[in-house]
Amino acid sequence: MKHPSFPAFVFIWNEMQNMTMPSLHARISRWLEESRELGDRHLLLLAFRNSGKSTLVGLYCAWLLLGDPCLRILVMAADDALARKMVRNVKRIIERHPLTAGLKPDQADEWASGQFTINRASEFRDPSMLAKGIGANVTGSRADVVICDDVEVPNTSDSAAKRMDLRERLTEIDYVLVPGGLQLYVGTPHTYDSIYRSESPAGESASKPGSDATSEPASDQDRPFLEGFRKLELPILDQAGNSCWPERFPLDRIEEIRRRTGPRKFDSQMMLKPVNLADGRLDVDRLRMYGMDLDYREGNFEAVLSLGGRRLVSASCWWDPSYGAPRKGDASVVAAVFTDDHGDYWLHQIRYLTHDPKITDRVDEATQLCRQVIGFANELYLPAVTIETNGLGRFLPGLLRRELNILGLGVTVIETASRQAKDTRIIDAFDAVLAAGRLHAHRMVWETPFINEMREWQPGSGKKDDGLDAVSGCLLGEPVRLRRLPALDGPEARPVSRPPWRPGSGAFRAKTDFPV
Repeated sequence: MKHPSFPAFVFIWNEMQNMTMPSLHARISRWLEESRELGDRHLLLLAFRNSGKSTLVGLYCAWLLLGDPCLRILVMAADDALARKMVRNVKRIIERHPLTAGLKPDQADEWASGQFTINRASEFRDPSMLAKGIGANVTGSRADVVICDDVEVPNTSDSAAKRMDLRERLTEIDYVLVPGGLQLYVGTPHTYDSIYRSESPAGESASKPGSDATSEPASDQDRPFLEGFRKLELPILDQAGNSCWPERFPLDRIEEIRRRTGPRKFDSQMMLKPVNLADGRLDVDRLRMYGMDLDYREGNFEAVLSLGGRRLVSASCWWDPSYGAPRKGDASVVAAVFTDDHGDYWLHQIRYLTHDPKITDRVDEATQLCRQVIGFANELYLPAVTIETNGLGRFLPGLLRRELNILGLGVTVIETASRQAKDTRIIDAFDAVLAAGRLHAHRMVWETPFINEMREWQPGSGKKDDGLDAVSGCLLGEPVRLRRLPALDGPEARPVSRPPWRPGSGAFRAKTDFPV
């Protein structure tokens, strides 16, 4: 039987899956086949998120093995799990596609989840297809085709050191790929200094694959990392503003994605534009002021917390701790953000905590701060406080729990360690909600340093950002719906029952006619 074209191979598979073949996939399929016919061995496929590019590349791998069963394909991804996902997909295609029925081996040990070997005439040490994370050791491996599927993700590119490490690891491909082999990169840009950039950013080096950065002249170090690769770039909107895949992504759906993710992430992941974090700004004019106070009511065995007639459904409280000495060093900041049943965010209070040096002989600095946070949480009916445990915060959770137990308060203490760069975390937290106009701030927030932090903030500027960090923790944190135990009126008072105000946070007893 004559080897089918790749578009025909994809069409047959889609027919089996009861799916049509969108024009977007037809274009990618033709480009992949045309590139192979022209002898291009360095390819870069950039397509928006959820475009089906990885599925098509899996079909491409199966099609290549059908044409030449002796090929050895290495799949590299940001982590081992993502690479294995691609290999599993190709295995399923080989098992089910009518044109590849004879490729599956009889031996089960050659059909593993992370690698497999098809029926082939030649004997090789390397399998037909192998999955490896970008951090894995590939020394000694050989491949005719290397697929780099989403090797650039936030975990591999959110700092200069990680981006340099990613480039160094990718240069190892030159020692794995046989002469004349095929390299195919597939992904979306996650950073301004992306490996997929057509031009390298000024002031930062991006060495060419296979080059020795220490021996290259400065002008060569500034070359794009994938210089010379044949590229197909498919953003979700074309130059006329039309959807690249209208059946799945109509314009209203695209606009919804833009509103939900924010303009910066949309430009990066859907329009394939590398975003420069240094251009980030926080627009105070998009912050909506309000003056209503919390309205807590109980009735019919139910508690309701609302703001201006809107019922609040969740709360997030974040404490970014420091010793908080007056006008010295980083500030110790606690913030509370509520979410209503319309999906809006309400920054109700933010406090810059300080201890009193005059009483440290009786009450230490940390205990003073913990007691202030407890008062903050009790005042705002908060079910939990999240503490950033980097550095100073390591011992505070235990101290805070001790003080809560002394007072008999049922506020949950959640410990977390921030691993993302602070500037990136702030941008990710504020970008979408500010752009959508869904972030409200109480008028008292304007009386704190928070507003000035917003106005002056710029990534890498070194300006004060302790309040921004605390609020970003609230915005990025999952809504807390833990049961809140009764509060106390005073140190010696008996517990006062206060029903939970979050919908669905209470208990429900059902009557049944059968024993449980």
